[in-house]
Amino acid sequence: MIAVLDVGKTNVKLSAAAADGTIVETLSVPNPVRPGPPWRHHDLQSLGEWVFDTLAALSRRYDLAALVTAGHGSGGVLTGADPDAGDGAVLPMIDYEQPLPDDIREAYAPFAGTFLDRGSATMHGATHQARQLYWMAQREPGAFAKARWYLGLPQYWAWRLSGVAASEASFLGAQSHLWNVAEGRWAPIVSARGWEHLMPPFAKAWHALGPVRPELVKRFGLPNGLSVLTGGHDSSLNHYRYHAAGLRDFTVISTGTWIVGFSGSTPIERLDEHRGMTLNSDVFGKPLGGILTMGGREFSHIAGKDAPAADVPVDILGRLISERVFATPSFGDDDGLFPGSAGRGRILGRSAETPMERKALAILYCALLTIECLEALGDDSLVVLDGSFLRDPLYAQLVAAVLPDRQVRVNLDAYGVAAGAALLAGEETRRRPALLSLGEPADLTALKTELRGYAADWRSLARAAPGRQDEFEHTKGSFHD
Repeated sequence: MIAVLDVGKTNVKLSAAAADGTIVETLSVPNPVRPGPPWRHHDLQSLGEWVFDTLAALSRRYDLAALVTAGHGSGGVLTGADPDAGDGAVLPMIDYEQPLPDDIREAYAPFAGTFLDRGSATMHGATHQARQLYWMAQREPGAFAKARWYLGLPQYWAWRLSGVAASEASFLGAQSHLWNVAEGRWAPIVSARGWEHLMPPFAKAWHALGPVRPELVKRFGLPNGLSVLTGGHDSSLNHYRYHAAGLRDFTVISTGTWIVGFSGSTPIERLDEHRGMTLNSDVFGKPLGGILTMGGREFSHIAGKDAPAADVPVDILGRLISERVFATPSFGDDDGLFPGSAGRGRILGRSAETPMERKALAILYCALLTIECLEALGDDSLVVLDGSFLRDPLYAQLVAAVLPDRQVRVNLDAYGVAAGAALLAGEETRRRPALLSLGEPADLTALKTELRGYAADWRSLARAAPGRQDEFEHTKGSFHD
Protein backbone atom coordinates (compact mmCIF):
# COMPACT_ATOMS: atom_id res chain seq x y z
CA MET A 1 0.00 0.00 0.00
CA ILE A 2 1.04 3.59 -0.71
CA ALA A 3 0.33 6.62 1.51
CA VAL A 4 -0.48 9.77 -0.47
CA LEU A 5 -0.36 13.25 1.07
CA ASP A 6 -2.24 15.73 -1.15
CA VAL A 7 -1.69 19.33 0.01
CA GLY A 8 -4.29 21.63 -1.51
CA LYS A 9 -4.80 25.31 -0.90
CA THR A 10 -7.97 24.77 1.14
CA ASN A 11 -7.74 21.18 2.37
CA VAL A 12 -5.09 18.55 3.00
CA LYS A 13 -5.83 14.87 2.37
CA LEU A 14 -3.98 11.77 3.44
CA SER A 15 -4.95 8.57 1.65
CA ALA A 16 -4.08 4.90 1.63
CA ALA A 17 -3.91 3.60 -1.93
CA ALA A 18 -3.26 0.29 -3.60
CA ALA A 19 -0.34 0.01 -6.01
CA ASP A 20 -2.77 0.24 -8.95
CA GLY A 21 -3.93 3.68 -7.79
CA THR A 22 -7.19 2.56 -6.18
CA ILE A 23 -7.92 4.74 -3.15
CA VAL A 24 -8.88 2.69 -0.11
CA GLU A 25 -9.31 5.37 2.57
CA THR A 26 -8.95 9.15 2.71
CA LEU A 27 -8.80 11.46 5.72
CA SER A 28 -8.78 15.25 5.38
CA VAL A 29 -8.34 18.45 7.37
CA PRO A 30 -8.62 22.16 6.48
CA ASN A 31 -5.32 23.78 5.54
CA PRO A 32 -5.12 26.53 8.16
CA VAL A 33 -4.08 30.08 7.30
CA ARG A 34 -2.98 32.56 9.96
CA PRO A 35 -2.80 36.37 9.75
CA GLY A 36 0.53 38.20 9.72
CA PRO A 37 2.94 39.48 10.65
CA PRO A 38 4.94 39.31 8.50
CA TRP A 39 2.28 38.11 5.98
CA ARG A 40 -0.70 35.79 5.87
CA HIS A 41 0.70 32.29 6.14
CA HIS A 42 -0.09 28.59 6.44
CA ASP A 43 0.16 26.98 9.87
CA LEU A 44 2.78 24.33 9.11
CA GLN A 45 3.30 23.49 12.77
CA SER A 46 -0.25 22.33 13.45
CA LEU A 47 -0.54 20.75 10.02
CA GLY A 48 2.60 18.74 10.68
CA GLU A 49 1.14 17.29 13.88
CA TRP A 50 -1.95 16.21 11.93
CA VAL A 51 0.08 14.71 9.09
CA PHE A 52 2.31 12.64 11.36
CA ASP A 53 -0.48 11.51 13.70
CA THR A 54 -2.77 10.58 10.81
CA LEU A 55 0.00 8.77 8.94
CA ALA A 56 0.68 6.75 12.08
CA ALA A 57 -3.03 5.86 12.35
CA LEU A 58 -3.16 4.77 8.68
CA SER A 59 -0.05 2.66 9.14
CA ARG A 60 -1.83 0.70 11.88
CA ARG A 61 -4.63 -0.19 9.44
CA TYR A 62 -2.59 -0.77 6.28
CA ASP A 63 0.82 -2.15 5.42
CA LEU A 64 2.34 1.04 4.00
CA ALA A 65 5.47 0.65 1.89
CA ALA A 66 5.95 4.22 0.65
CA LEU A 67 4.67 7.77 0.96
CA VAL A 68 4.41 10.32 -1.85
CA THR A 69 3.28 13.94 -1.64
CA ALA A 70 1.40 16.05 -4.20
CA GLY A 71 0.94 19.80 -3.80
CA HIS A 72 -0.56 22.87 -5.49
CA GLY A 73 1.93 24.83 -7.56
CA SER A 74 1.95 28.14 -5.68
CA GLY A 75 3.57 27.12 -2.43
CA GLY A 76 7.08 26.68 -1.16
CA VAL A 77 8.92 26.84 2.15
CA LEU A 78 12.21 28.52 3.05
CA THR A 79 13.80 26.19 5.59
CA GLY A 80 16.73 25.89 7.88
CA ALA A 81 18.97 22.83 8.02
CA ASP A 82 17.04 20.97 10.75
CA PRO A 83 13.58 19.49 10.00
CA ASP A 84 13.04 19.09 13.75
CA ALA A 85 13.44 22.80 14.52
CA GLY A 86 9.75 23.61 14.97
CA ASP A 87 8.20 23.30 11.52
CA GLY A 88 11.63 23.55 9.89
CA ALA A 89 10.87 26.92 8.29
CA VAL A 90 12.95 30.05 8.85
CA LEU A 91 10.04 32.20 7.61
CA PRO A 92 6.30 31.42 7.44
CA MET A 93 4.95 29.91 4.22
CA ILE A 94 3.19 32.67 2.25
CA ASP A 95 -0.52 32.30 1.43
CA TYR A 96 -0.50 32.98 -2.32
CA GLU A 97 -4.02 34.45 -2.46
CA GLN A 98 -3.20 37.57 -0.45
CA PRO A 99 -2.51 40.85 -2.24
CA LEU A 100 1.12 41.58 -2.97
CA PRO A 101 2.58 44.85 -1.66
CA ASP A 102 2.86 47.37 -4.49
CA ASP A 103 6.57 48.00 -3.96
CA ILE A 104 7.34 44.26 -4.09
CA ARG A 105 5.32 43.81 -7.27
CA GLU A 106 7.03 46.70 -9.02
CA ALA A 107 10.55 45.83 -7.91
CA TYR A 108 10.11 42.13 -8.82
CA ALA A 109 9.03 42.74 -12.42
CA PRO A 110 12.50 43.50 -13.89
CA PHE A 111 13.83 40.19 -12.53
CA ALA A 112 10.99 38.03 -13.86
CA GLY A 113 12.58 37.21 -17.21
CA THR A 114 10.96 36.00 -20.43
CA PHE A 115 7.84 33.88 -20.80
CA LEU A 116 10.04 30.77 -21.07
CA ASP A 117 11.78 31.71 -17.81
CA ARG A 118 8.45 32.22 -16.05
CA GLY A 119 6.30 29.60 -17.75
CA SER A 120 3.27 31.86 -17.40
CA ALA A 121 2.06 35.40 -17.21
CA THR A 122 2.62 37.07 -13.86
CA MET A 123 -0.58 36.18 -12.06
CA HIS A 124 -2.69 37.69 -9.29
CA GLY A 125 -1.96 37.95 -5.58
CA ALA A 126 1.27 36.49 -4.25
CA THR A 127 1.32 33.66 -6.80
CA HIS A 128 4.73 32.36 -8.00
CA GLN A 129 7.44 30.99 -5.79
CA ALA A 130 10.15 33.31 -7.10
CA ARG A 131 8.05 36.33 -6.20
CA GLN A 132 7.42 34.92 -2.72
CA LEU A 133 11.16 34.38 -2.26
CA TYR A 134 11.80 37.95 -3.36
CA TRP A 135 9.22 39.24 -0.84
CA MET A 136 10.87 37.24 1.95
CA ALA A 137 14.35 38.50 1.08
CA GLN A 138 13.25 42.13 0.95
CA ARG A 139 11.15 42.15 4.11
CA GLU A 140 13.10 39.75 6.36
CA PRO A 141 16.75 39.82 5.22
CA GLY A 142 18.10 38.62 8.58
CA ALA A 143 15.98 35.46 8.64
CA PHE A 144 16.49 34.94 4.91
CA ALA A 145 20.24 34.90 5.36
CA LYS A 146 19.90 31.94 7.78
CA ALA A 147 18.05 29.74 5.29
CA ARG A 148 19.50 26.46 4.02
CA TRP A 149 16.91 25.31 1.46
CA TYR A 150 14.03 26.56 -0.57
CA LEU A 151 11.67 23.61 -1.12
CA GLY A 152 8.52 23.23 -3.19
CA LEU A 153 5.51 22.15 -1.15
CA PRO A 154 5.72 18.36 -1.85
CA GLN A 155 9.47 18.37 -1.33
CA TYR A 156 9.10 20.26 1.96
CA TRP A 157 6.96 17.45 3.37
CA ALA A 158 9.34 14.84 1.92
CA TRP A 159 12.18 16.65 3.72
CA ARG A 160 10.25 16.82 7.01
CA LEU A 161 9.70 13.06 6.76
CA SER A 162 13.06 11.87 5.37
CA GLY A 163 15.52 14.66 6.15
CA VAL A 164 16.62 14.72 2.47
CA ALA A 165 16.17 17.92 0.43
CA ALA A 166 15.39 17.72 -3.29
CA SER A 167 14.19 19.80 -6.23
CA GLU A 168 11.68 18.29 -8.70
CA ALA A 169 10.87 19.19 -12.31
CA SER A 170 7.05 19.04 -12.38
CA PHE A 171 6.71 21.26 -9.34
CA LEU A 172 9.26 23.84 -10.40
CA GLY A 173 7.61 23.73 -13.84
CA ALA A 174 4.27 24.85 -12.37
CA GLN A 175 4.66 28.62 -12.81
CA SER A 176 7.29 28.92 -10.09
CA HIS A 177 9.19 31.54 -12.15
CA LEU A 178 12.32 29.70 -10.95
CA TRP A 179 12.75 27.09 -13.69
CA ASN A 180 12.94 27.38 -17.47
CA VAL A 181 11.23 24.16 -18.60
CA ALA A 182 12.02 24.58 -22.31
CA GLU A 183 15.76 24.85 -21.74
CA GLY A 184 16.06 22.76 -18.57
CA ARG A 185 17.81 25.43 -16.49
CA TRP A 186 17.24 27.82 -13.64
CA ALA A 187 15.59 31.09 -14.55
CA PRO A 188 17.92 34.13 -14.50
CA ILE A 189 16.40 35.45 -11.25
CA VAL A 190 18.05 32.59 -9.34
CA SER A 191 21.59 33.74 -10.12
CA ALA A 192 20.66 37.43 -10.18
CA ARG A 193 19.46 37.23 -6.57
CA GLY A 194 22.14 34.77 -5.42
CA TRP A 195 19.71 31.94 -4.65
CA GLU A 196 21.65 29.03 -6.17
CA HIS A 197 22.75 27.75 -2.76
CA LEU A 198 19.12 27.43 -1.66
CA MET A 199 18.22 25.01 -4.46
CA PRO A 200 18.88 21.34 -3.65
CA PRO A 201 19.83 18.73 -6.26
CA PHE A 202 17.09 17.39 -8.53
CA ALA A 203 15.39 14.05 -7.98
CA LYS A 204 12.72 12.30 -10.05
CA ALA A 205 9.21 12.46 -8.64
CA TRP A 206 9.25 8.67 -8.05
CA HIS A 207 12.74 8.58 -6.54
CA ALA A 208 13.02 7.24 -2.98
CA LEU A 209 14.78 9.93 -0.95
CA GLY A 210 15.11 7.69 2.09
CA PRO A 211 13.16 6.14 4.95
CA VAL A 212 11.14 8.10 7.49
CA ARG A 213 13.50 9.64 10.02
CA PRO A 214 14.04 7.63 13.23
CA GLU A 215 12.97 10.65 15.29
CA LEU A 216 9.49 10.53 13.73
CA VAL A 217 9.28 6.76 14.07
CA LYS A 218 9.96 7.11 17.78
CA ARG A 219 7.79 10.17 18.48
CA PHE A 220 4.70 9.36 16.41
CA GLY A 221 4.90 5.61 15.93
CA LEU A 222 5.45 5.84 12.18
CA PRO A 223 6.43 2.60 10.45
CA ASN A 224 10.16 1.99 10.49
CA GLY A 225 11.51 1.81 6.93
CA LEU A 226 8.59 3.62 5.24
CA SER A 227 10.09 4.94 1.98
CA VAL A 228 9.58 8.65 1.22
CA LEU A 229 9.36 9.59 -2.48
CA THR A 230 10.15 13.02 -3.92
CA GLY A 231 6.57 13.77 -5.05
CA GLY A 232 5.37 16.40 -7.50
CA HIS A 233 2.86 18.97 -8.72
CA ASP A 234 -0.75 17.89 -8.21
CA SER A 235 -2.05 18.53 -11.74
CA SER A 236 1.08 16.99 -13.27
CA LEU A 237 0.52 13.84 -11.20
CA ASN A 238 -3.08 13.74 -12.39
CA HIS A 239 -1.73 13.92 -15.97
CA TYR A 240 0.75 11.14 -15.14
CA ARG A 241 -2.02 8.70 -14.20
CA TYR A 242 -3.18 8.78 -17.84
CA HIS A 243 0.37 8.33 -19.08
CA ALA A 244 0.73 5.34 -16.72
CA ALA A 245 -2.45 3.89 -18.25
CA GLY A 246 -0.84 3.96 -21.70
CA LEU A 247 -2.55 7.05 -23.17
CA ARG A 248 -0.54 9.13 -25.62
CA ASP A 249 -1.38 12.25 -27.69
CA PHE A 250 -4.23 13.35 -25.47
CA THR A 251 -5.41 16.50 -23.73
CA VAL A 252 -6.67 16.31 -20.17
CA ILE A 253 -8.93 18.98 -18.68
CA SER A 254 -9.29 18.89 -14.90
CA THR A 255 -11.97 21.00 -13.25
CA GLY A 256 -12.45 22.48 -9.82
CA THR A 257 -11.55 25.92 -8.52
CA TRP A 258 -9.39 26.09 -11.64
CA ILE A 259 -9.93 24.63 -15.08
CA VAL A 260 -6.48 23.17 -15.81
CA GLY A 261 -5.63 21.81 -19.25
CA PHE A 262 -2.48 19.90 -20.25
CA SER A 263 -1.23 18.52 -23.56
CA GLY A 264 2.19 17.14 -24.35
CA SER A 265 1.51 17.82 -28.05
CA THR A 266 1.22 21.62 -27.84
CA PRO A 267 4.15 23.35 -29.57
CA ILE A 268 5.89 25.86 -27.32
CA GLU A 269 5.48 28.59 -29.94
CA ARG A 270 1.69 28.15 -29.71
CA LEU A 271 1.60 29.20 -26.06
CA ASP A 272 0.17 32.67 -25.42
CA GLU A 273 0.72 33.95 -21.90
CA HIS A 274 -1.95 36.62 -22.43
CA ARG A 275 -4.62 33.95 -22.81
CA GLY A 276 -3.92 31.98 -19.64
CA MET A 277 -1.52 29.57 -21.36
CA THR A 278 1.41 28.11 -19.48
CA LEU A 279 4.53 26.05 -20.04
CA ASN A 280 4.53 23.24 -17.50
CA SER A 281 6.61 20.12 -17.01
CA ASP A 282 5.51 16.52 -16.72
CA VAL A 283 7.15 14.27 -14.13
CA PHE A 284 9.76 13.25 -16.72
CA GLY A 285 10.88 16.87 -17.15
CA LYS A 286 9.31 17.18 -20.63
CA PRO A 287 7.33 20.29 -21.60
CA LEU A 288 3.56 20.26 -21.19
CA GLY A 289 1.46 22.90 -22.87
CA GLY A 290 -0.93 24.19 -20.23
CA ILE A 291 -3.85 26.51 -19.76
CA LEU A 292 -5.39 27.94 -16.59
CA THR A 293 -8.62 29.75 -15.86
CA MET A 294 -10.59 30.02 -12.63
CA GLY A 295 -13.64 28.15 -13.88
CA GLY A 296 -14.88 27.11 -10.47
CA ARG A 297 -14.92 30.68 -9.23
CA GLU A 298 -16.67 31.79 -12.44
CA PHE A 299 -19.26 29.04 -11.96
CA SER A 300 -19.99 30.27 -8.43
CA HIS A 301 -20.41 33.87 -9.60
CA ILE A 302 -23.03 32.84 -12.18
CA ALA A 303 -24.82 30.03 -10.33
CA GLY A 304 -24.90 31.85 -6.99
CA LYS A 305 -24.88 30.37 -3.50
CA ASP A 306 -28.19 28.54 -3.84
CA ALA A 307 -27.29 26.34 -6.83
CA PRO A 308 -29.46 23.18 -6.74
CA ALA A 309 -27.77 19.82 -6.20
CA ALA A 310 -29.96 18.15 -8.84
CA ASP A 311 -28.80 17.74 -12.43
CA VAL A 312 -29.90 20.45 -14.85
CA PRO A 313 -32.83 19.33 -17.07
CA VAL A 314 -32.03 19.51 -20.78
CA ASP A 315 -35.20 21.51 -21.49
CA ILE A 316 -34.04 24.35 -19.23
CA LEU A 317 -30.69 24.42 -21.01
CA GLY A 318 -32.46 24.38 -24.36
CA ARG A 319 -34.60 27.36 -23.40
CA LEU A 320 -31.54 29.45 -22.49
CA ILE A 321 -29.88 28.56 -25.77
CA SER A 322 -32.95 29.29 -27.92
CA GLU A 323 -33.59 32.59 -26.12
CA ARG A 324 -29.92 33.57 -26.57
CA VAL A 325 -29.10 34.14 -22.91
CA PHE A 326 -25.32 34.49 -22.55
CA ALA A 327 -22.86 34.80 -19.69
CA THR A 328 -19.68 36.48 -20.95
CA PRO A 329 -16.22 36.66 -19.29
CA SER A 330 -14.94 37.34 -16.74
CA PHE A 331 -16.75 37.55 -13.42
CA GLY A 332 -13.71 37.24 -11.15
CA ASP A 333 -10.54 39.30 -10.83
CA ASP A 334 -8.57 37.17 -13.30
CA ASP A 335 -8.61 37.64 -17.09
CA GLY A 336 -8.24 33.95 -17.79
CA LEU A 337 -8.35 33.35 -21.55
CA PHE A 338 -9.71 36.80 -22.42
CA PRO A 339 -7.30 39.71 -21.92
CA GLY A 340 -8.86 42.73 -20.24
CA SER A 341 -12.02 40.87 -19.21
CA ALA A 342 -11.45 40.70 -15.43
CA GLY A 343 -14.45 42.06 -13.55
CA ARG A 344 -16.44 42.62 -16.76
CA GLY A 345 -18.55 39.47 -16.69
CA ARG A 346 -22.14 40.09 -17.79
CA ILE A 347 -25.41 38.31 -18.47
CA LEU A 348 -26.71 39.28 -21.90
CA GLY A 349 -30.34 38.80 -22.89
CA ARG A 350 -32.92 38.20 -20.22
CA SER A 351 -31.79 37.35 -16.71
CA ALA A 352 -31.58 33.75 -15.52
CA GLU A 353 -34.52 33.87 -13.14
CA THR A 354 -34.48 30.62 -11.14
CA PRO A 355 -31.67 28.83 -9.29
CA MET A 356 -31.82 25.99 -11.83
CA GLU A 357 -31.59 28.43 -14.76
CA ARG A 358 -28.56 30.08 -13.15
CA LYS A 359 -26.93 26.69 -12.67
CA ALA A 360 -27.69 25.77 -16.29
CA LEU A 361 -26.14 29.01 -17.50
CA ALA A 362 -23.07 28.44 -15.30
CA ILE A 363 -22.57 24.92 -16.70
CA LEU A 364 -23.01 26.18 -20.25
CA TYR A 365 -20.50 28.98 -19.64
CA CYS A 366 -17.91 26.62 -18.13
CA ALA A 367 -18.34 24.10 -20.94
CA LEU A 368 -17.62 26.87 -23.44
CA LEU A 369 -14.59 27.97 -21.40
CA THR A 370 -13.39 24.36 -21.55
CA ILE A 371 -13.76 24.30 -25.33
CA GLU A 372 -11.71 27.50 -25.56
CA CYS A 373 -9.01 25.79 -23.48
CA LEU A 374 -9.02 22.72 -25.71
CA GLU A 375 -8.82 24.66 -28.95
CA ALA A 376 -6.04 26.87 -27.59
CA LEU A 377 -3.94 23.81 -26.70
CA GLY A 378 -4.27 22.12 -30.09
CA ASP A 379 -6.06 19.33 -31.84
CA ASP A 380 -5.37 16.10 -29.94
CA SER A 381 -8.09 13.69 -31.04
CA LEU A 382 -8.55 12.29 -27.52
CA VAL A 383 -9.90 14.60 -24.80
CA VAL A 384 -10.25 13.41 -21.21
CA LEU A 385 -12.39 15.39 -18.77
CA ASP A 386 -12.16 14.90 -15.02
CA GLY A 387 -12.90 16.77 -11.81
CA SER A 388 -15.85 18.34 -10.03
CA PHE A 389 -17.73 19.69 -13.09
CA LEU A 390 -18.57 16.11 -14.06
CA ARG A 391 -21.02 15.93 -11.16
CA ASP A 392 -23.58 17.20 -13.65
CA PRO A 393 -23.42 15.05 -16.83
CA LEU A 394 -24.55 18.02 -18.92
CA TYR A 395 -21.08 19.58 -18.74
CA ALA A 396 -19.35 16.75 -20.63
CA GLN A 397 -22.31 16.37 -23.01
CA LEU A 398 -21.99 20.03 -24.00
CA VAL A 399 -18.24 19.75 -24.64
CA ALA A 400 -18.72 16.64 -26.76
CA ALA A 401 -21.61 18.18 -28.73
CA VAL A 402 -19.61 21.26 -29.75
CA LEU A 403 -16.51 19.18 -30.64
CA PRO A 404 -17.89 16.34 -32.78
CA ASP A 405 -14.50 15.59 -34.36
CA ARG A 406 -12.86 14.77 -31.03
CA GLN A 407 -13.18 11.69 -28.84
CA VAL A 408 -14.42 13.20 -25.56
CA ARG A 409 -14.17 10.81 -22.63
CA VAL A 410 -14.86 11.27 -18.93
CA ASN A 411 -13.16 9.94 -15.83
CA LEU A 412 -15.57 9.98 -12.90
CA ASP A 413 -12.91 8.98 -10.37
CA ALA A 414 -12.73 11.82 -7.85
CA TYR A 415 -9.18 11.02 -6.70
CA GLY A 416 -7.09 11.66 -9.79
CA VAL A 417 -4.20 13.39 -8.04
CA ALA A 418 -3.95 10.72 -5.34
CA ALA A 419 -4.19 7.92 -7.91
CA GLY A 420 -1.42 9.45 -10.02
CA ALA A 421 0.75 9.96 -6.96
CA ALA A 422 0.28 6.34 -5.87
CA LEU A 423 1.14 5.08 -9.36
CA LEU A 424 4.52 6.85 -9.13
CA ALA A 425 5.68 4.14 -6.74
CA GLY A 426 5.50 1.61 -9.58
CA GLU A 427 7.10 3.73 -12.32
CA GLU A 428 10.26 1.61 -12.56
CA THR A 429 8.60 -1.80 -12.03
CA ARG A 430 5.26 -1.53 -13.91
CA ARG A 431 5.08 -4.11 -16.71
CA ARG A 432 1.66 -3.27 -18.16
CA PRO A 433 -0.51 -0.14 -18.34
CA ALA A 434 -2.32 0.88 -15.18
CA LEU A 435 -6.05 0.25 -15.12
CA LEU A 436 -8.23 3.17 -16.21
CA SER A 437 -11.98 3.33 -16.80
CA LEU A 438 -13.22 6.09 -19.11
CA GLY A 439 -16.82 6.79 -20.00
CA GLU A 440 -18.46 8.46 -23.01
CA PRO A 441 -20.91 11.36 -22.59
CA ALA A 442 -24.49 10.88 -23.75
CA ASP A 443 -25.42 12.50 -27.04
CA LEU A 444 -27.19 15.90 -26.98
CA THR A 445 -28.75 15.21 -30.39
CA ALA A 446 -31.73 17.54 -30.02
CA LEU A 447 -29.59 20.59 -29.27
CA LYS A 448 -26.54 20.03 -31.46
CA THR A 449 -27.31 22.36 -34.36
CA GLU A 450 -28.57 25.26 -32.28
CA LEU A 451 -25.82 24.76 -29.70
CA ARG A 452 -23.03 25.12 -32.24
CA GLY A 453 -24.45 28.42 -33.48
CA TYR A 454 -24.79 29.58 -29.87
CA ALA A 455 -21.18 28.54 -29.16
CA ALA A 456 -19.91 30.53 -32.15
CA ASP A 457 -21.79 33.63 -30.97
CA TRP A 458 -20.51 33.15 -27.42
CA ARG A 459 -16.93 33.07 -28.68
CA SER A 460 -17.45 36.29 -30.63
CA LEU A 461 -18.97 37.94 -27.55
CA ALA A 462 -16.25 36.66 -25.23
CA ARG A 463 -13.56 38.12 -27.45
CA ALA A 464 -15.40 41.36 -28.21
CA ALA A 465 -14.84 44.75 -26.67
CA PRO A 466 -17.60 45.84 -24.23
CA GLY A 467 -19.13 48.15 -26.85
CA ARG A 468 -19.63 45.23 -29.22
CA GLN A 469 -21.44 43.33 -26.45
CA ASP A 470 -23.78 46.30 -26.12
CA GLU A 471 -24.45 46.06 -29.85
CA PHE A 472 -25.39 42.42 -29.40
CA GLU A 473 -27.94 43.31 -26.71
CA HIS A 474 -29.36 46.10 -28.84
CA THR A 475 -29.94 43.72 -31.76
CA LYS A 476 -31.68 41.21 -29.42
CA GLY A 477 -29.28 38.34 -29.78
CA SER A 478 -28.00 38.60 -33.33
CA PHE A 479 -24.27 39.24 -33.52
CA HIS A 480 -23.20 41.01 -36.71
CA ASP A 481 -19.58 41.25 -37.83
